[in-house]
Amino acid sequence: MQQTQRLLSDASEIVGSVTNPLRNSYGDVAKQGGGIILFFTNILRLVFVGAGIYALINLIIAGFQYMTAGGDTKALTAAWARIWQTLLGLIIIVGSFALAALFGYLIFGDAGFILNPVIYGPAVCRGPYCN
Repeated sequence: MQQTQRLLSDASEIVGSVTNPLRNSYGDVAKQGGGIILFFTNILRLVFVGAGIYALINLIIAGFQYMTAGGDTKALTAAWARIWQTLLGLIIIVGSFALAALFGYLIFGDAGFILNPVIYGPAVCRGPYCN
């Protein structure tokens, strides 16, 4: 029994302790603006960055199609339509942020109210004198 305890205590000194890296990056769930809200905010930002990268690549390909059309009216029309659709998609993405900020400011008095939501929940008591 004593040998097992001594062996386990020696193993913890050799291996050490590992802290959870996700606990600090997404914050405390009970804290406002942390936890699941921060996670979904990061996912939304990732989607918008992906849409921007896709639009850039699509614009480059459409420009290449436009340059290599060589006077073919069908190819020019297809390339111009692709350029127009890409630019329209970028305008919609930027416009969604602008409208969310405008509505947040007009309705709630804070431009970031819709873009950075705060969800209120039950209070978490961690002290010895909780009600």
